[in-house]
Amino acid sequence: MPATVSPPRVVIAEDSVLLREGLERLLAEAGFDVVAAVGDAESLLRKVGDCPPDIVVADVRMPPTHSDEGLRAALVIRTRWPSVAVLVLSQYVEERYATDLLAGDTRGVGYLLKDRVADVESFVEALHRVRAGGTALDPEVVSQILTRSRRTAPLAELTPRERDVLSLMAEGRSNSGIAEALVVSDGAVEKHVSGIFTKFALPAAPTDHRRVLAVLRYLEG
Repeated sequence: MPATVSPPRVVIAEDSVLLREGLERLLAEAGFDVVAAVGDAESLLRKVGDCPPDIVVADVRMPPTHSDEGLRAALVIRTRWPSVAVLVLSQYVEERYATDLLAGDTRGVGYLLKDRVADVESFVEALHRVRAGGTALDPEVVSQILTRSRRTAPLAELTPRERDVLSLMAEGRSNSGIAEALVVSDGAVEKHVSGIFTKFALPAAPTDHRRVLAVLRYLEG
């Protein structure tokens, strides 16, 4: 008999009872195994420490101060349990949070606005992408970064199409996903991506995640 594939195990951390229960139902219906759902950062760290899940979905702002407890807990998880993927949800765009999350190992990390949860298909796809070791960065964050950085080099050297490609790359999309969104060939996307790497002086190297490094140029701009 073929081996049974276990559903991805997820821990949810959200202080709003309504949203927490909604996420539980949504993820269960999408095939995830919700092993715990908590309302504060301390409980999140305890649950992850007891039995590390495949992925954590955490609100940025949680008790007691409702500032950045969730983000700080996510950073602790990234350090102590690097195999656990983390997707952080925020009510508003905070570029600093995205910067903090991407400052270390960029594999298996995501930052989305809570509004994205309403688009269930895209939200679930982002979860699977992050769980598989990819990234998911909210389009609104990318848009703000692009707007703020539009006057800085080397962004000024990019063509409009290269900016479009980089914007979608920053969201975590693959070359094929970018090609589908822009209605161009995979080869055309590869050419634009190569051009971005060249203009950003990001040479090929086995240990470099050049796609994320390109995005970080915006975050640091």
